[in-house]
Amino acid sequence: MKQHKLMGAVAISGALALALGGCAANTGDNGGNGGGDGEKETVTGADYNPQPRENLKQGGELRIPVPNIAEQLNHFHSDGDARVTQISTWFTPQLLLMKPDGTVYKNDAYLDEYSFGVEDGNTVIRFKVTEEATWNDGTPIDWKSFEATWKAQNGENEAYQPNATDGWKEIKSVEKGETDKDVIVTFDGEFAWPEMVYTGGLLHPAVNTPELFNTAFLGDWHAEWGAGPYTVESYDKTGGFVNLVPNDKWWGEKPLLDKVTFVQMEPTAAVNALRNDEVDMAETGSAELLAQIEDLEGVKTYKGQATANALFTLNSASPALKELEVREAIFTAINLEQIKEIVFNGLNYTEPPAGSLTLFSFQPHYSNSLEKAGRKDGDTEKANKLLDDAGWVAGEDGIREKDGQKLSIVFPVHSDTETARARSVAVQAQLKEIGVEVKVDQRPSSDFAEDYTNQNGDMFFLNFTSSDPFGAAWFCQLYCSDSGLNLSGTGTPEIDKMIHEELETISDPEEQTKKAMEMEAEIFKQTWGLLPAFNGPEIWTVKEGLANLTPEPYVGLDLFGVQPVENVGWEK
Repeated sequence: MKQHKLMGAVAISGALALALGGCAANTGDNGGNGGGDGEKETVTGADYNPQPRENLKQGGELRIPVPNIAEQLNHFHSDGDARVTQISTWFTPQLLLMKPDGTVYKNDAYLDEYSFGVEDGNTVIRFKVTEEATWNDGTPIDWKSFEATWKAQNGENEAYQPNATDGWKEIKSVEKGETDKDVIVTFDGEFAWPEMVYTGGLLHPAVNTPELFNTAFLGDWHAEWGAGPYTVESYDKTGGFVNLVPNDKWWGEKPLLDKVTFVQMEPTAAVNALRNDEVDMAETGSAELLAQIEDLEGVKTYKGQATANALFTLNSASPALKELEVREAIFTAINLEQIKEIVFNGLNYTEPPAGSLTLFSFQPHYSNSLEKAGRKDGDTEKANKLLDDAGWVAGEDGIREKDGQKLSIVFPVHSDTETARARSVAVQAQLKEIGVEVKVDQRPSSDFAEDYTNQNGDMFFLNFTSSDPFGAAWFCQLYCSDSGLNLSGTGTPEIDKMIHEELETISDPEEQTKKAMEMEAEIFKQTWGLLPAFNGPEIWTVKEGLANLTPEPYVGLDLFGVQPVENVGWEK
């Protein structure tokens, strides 16, 4: 999303994940607000306190705040967001791990062997699963689990609702080798990104029908279908608690922690909870939040490059937004530099424009697709002309109308921070200048996943967070018309055809990446459903001594890293 996920709403089986629109960045010292009049800095790389197991003690608890827990708890499902993936990673298979730079390597607890190459003109992955690897209900982890995961994700059965079919649909067979533990995955021809699949784990082979895939995990984690160092001890949906404990069926290295608890709470509540010793870490990515922990002892603030895009989306199914010219006018009028000034206020931080959802500015072959699409930031003159030419006329109150329809949109805001409020008010003022009424609707962060997946609103501000650096590999997840991640409704059959026939047929990863960057600018011009705003670093304030932070995909301080969750623990 890379697998992308809604950082407040999707999972690693797809490449991007959905999430709530994040806070900001900080480059200050521990606990400081990073302000000052000096030259602004950027944040690069990872910052997660990596430690070998021998430096860590056995025992202790970890309490992690999350802003929301979706109703759909299947992290492979299109409605299972990044937070669901984050929690699931602690008790589902981590077959393939990843270094911060995106280098993939096998998890020895699950795999004795892992290799890929070209055989008879087809890319082939070969796995040999460890003999001990077993699901919690006693079912062996073998080729049947790989097959079940592929069938749920490959798009052949449209009754399944996967997070993404990218990569999976290019596989033509999943077969048993010499034994049930030998797995042979064969692509149809040479495939540029074989490591993109199975980085998100596996489905239990019992999840073998669309009905089970789509509905069995609604409000139920199904611990018996899990496998890993931890297992679910209890889940209180109303209270927003998930308690994990060491799994007595686990065959690998003993997990260091005695208990891991995920607690649902708003960002400001999480910082207060950290101050009151009710959680062990909190996201502090704005001056507002950092100020609340400035005098707090026994904590350390970490800051790493975020592998996420904050972005605006427009719901083209809304009557006021069905015309391309209207959506282009709105995105043209939004002044992203002003938005960044608000979000980064009080922080000594700067970053290049985030003009792409395919690559980050620090990756090779990045280019500013928004700029190539002809967008100029905050160009109210062009925006007004677009609306004039489309027949939208200002009424007595200054709000434009056409055919009895007022140009009025609902903008839900799923955050209780002052930064989020100021950001939404700025957008409201910017769009008022072109005759667009924006109704800001404050909602709890716990409603985010449902609101976005059901498009209960006209404009959203959120994060797409990426699980890996393979940007072009997940292009369809971003821009295909049937993608469960891009719910703007702006995809077209013509764009789908272009992606499938002109992009996905390229077997060289570098050439495919270059082609994706060319296509992205054209897709922006044809759709104007998504507007990348900024990246920002990931900033967390954490109790001193906590090591190997954020091992899960889609979140955290370790760049693209995916680490064994059993290695998270407290220093001796």
